[in-house]
Amino acid sequence: MSGAPAIRLARTAAQRSHSLLKAIQFGHPPTCPCHSNPNHHHAPGTFSAARRAMATPIDHSRQKEYAFEMAASSIRFGPGCTKEVGMDMKNLGAKRVCVVTDLNVSKLDAMKQVHEGLGKEGIEYTVYDKCRTEPKDSSIKDAIDFAKPYQADAFLAVGGGSVIDTAKLMNLYSSFPDAEFLDFVNAPLGKGMPIPGKLKPLVAVPTTAGTGSETTGTAIFDLVEKKAKTGIAHRNLKPTLGICDPLNTRTMPSAVHSSSGLDVLCHSLESWTAIPYYERTPRPENPLNRPAYQGANPISDIFSLKALHSTVKYLPRAVKDPEDFEAQSEMLLAATLAGVGFGNAGVHLCHGMSYPISGQNPGYKHPGYVTDNIIIPHGVSVAVTAPAVFRFTGASNPDRHLAAAEAFGVDVSQVKKESAGEVLSEALAEFLIKLGDQPRGLKQLGFKNEHIDELVEGTIPQRRVLMLAPNLAEEVNEERQQLRGLFEEAMQY
Repeated sequence: MSGAPAIRLARTAAQRSHSLLKAIQFGHPPTCPCHSNPNHHHAPGTFSAARRAMATPIDHSRQKEYAFEMAASSIRFGPGCTKEVGMDMKNLGAKRVCVVTDLNVSKLDAMKQVHEGLGKEGIEYTVYDKCRTEPKDSSIKDAIDFAKPYQADAFLAVGGGSVIDTAKLMNLYSSFPDAEFLDFVNAPLGKGMPIPGKLKPLVAVPTTAGTGSETTGTAIFDLVEKKAKTGIAHRNLKPTLGICDPLNTRTMPSAVHSSSGLDVLCHSLESWTAIPYYERTPRPENPLNRPAYQGANPISDIFSLKALHSTVKYLPRAVKDPEDFEAQSEMLLAATLAGVGFGNAGVHLCHGMSYPISGQNPGYKHPGYVTDNIIIPHGVSVAVTAPAVFRFTGASNPDRHLAAAEAFGVDVSQVKKESAGEVLSEALAEFLIKLGDQPRGLKQLGFKNEHIDELVEGTIPQRRVLMLAPNLAEEVNEERQQLRGLFEEAMQY
């Protein structure tokens, strides 16, 4: 194949204008009000495609997307609403509930509310409390083995993202007990098969403000044999209901507030800067195969940008003052908003690169985390590369990167568009440094230059998120060199 490798680039202003004129000419009266918004996403080629001759066979693998879908769990938000969970299970018709939590959360008030609520409604239940922080495939399989013989007709997850993700997979594999473990795991590490039907009801009660897992159809874990994080992503994994009770996050240690909040930060930034949905290929031949991570779109944009502004404002307060309940509540809401945003738009490089970072931990243990295991918290692993990533992606859509920098308080009125990535990178680095107790690059996590090749090879299989990364080459050798450069730059900021 000759020529330079294809690069994912956002369209120029001239191209956008051309699409706009075509849309007005062929599909709308001249006064159509929806086109008065200059940030409206236009799917290029929609009208010309409708008129094209069909003599040439279509290569579906190269057809770009033309539609997006919005899917999110029902959400209830309010202090004290955990006490309604028993009534929720009764309303769902549940008679046999599997409650999923971990040893730390099992001692907290959230679980007390669960016991009282289920008991009051006379609902039979069992408790699985062995969920692991940053789950591995072995801990997921242990949980599945617990769930299958119990044959619950509903699941209730009480904990952070690790607990909720574990409960999603307990629900999945007990609903389809004959499936092999790798059947639904994201390709190429797994078979990437779509989930063939609906699962049992799952109610999620988050006790951290970070993952947004209560809104998404994604579950993440370490595939130890491959030294990589992977997961399963499908709309059928989404919880039926997310109960977001700010009282449940008051017990979070400062370090957990910080790392989980950094996950919110990167969820919002990555979904805001992902390639537009209409640039994603291939277009699914059946809407059932449209991925959950679709690319930036006009609805996810609203949630992502709001979550970014809230995180910049409230995360430093939540980390510094354990009595700042307003900041804690706003961060829980921001996590949920970002979950809706990235759950439909997707994430890209920070998350794709984070999976081998946490999976290949050279021995780092984050201060403030109460665990017997050496772990790089997920939020730390995504944020550590963020200054390098957004410097790299800036040229793809300078306006969006400048809007993000503005959320950090940067005056962008005199900034040239070619400097957008650099300005956002500097704003991010300053934010992370001021937040405190954050490793300033991969070196402080214990990584050295000789680890980079393995980090790159652990990133390349993350196709589900890398396909949404702006400026990243499609040709694998060029992509490998770009990723190497990003890891080198992320060694220190």
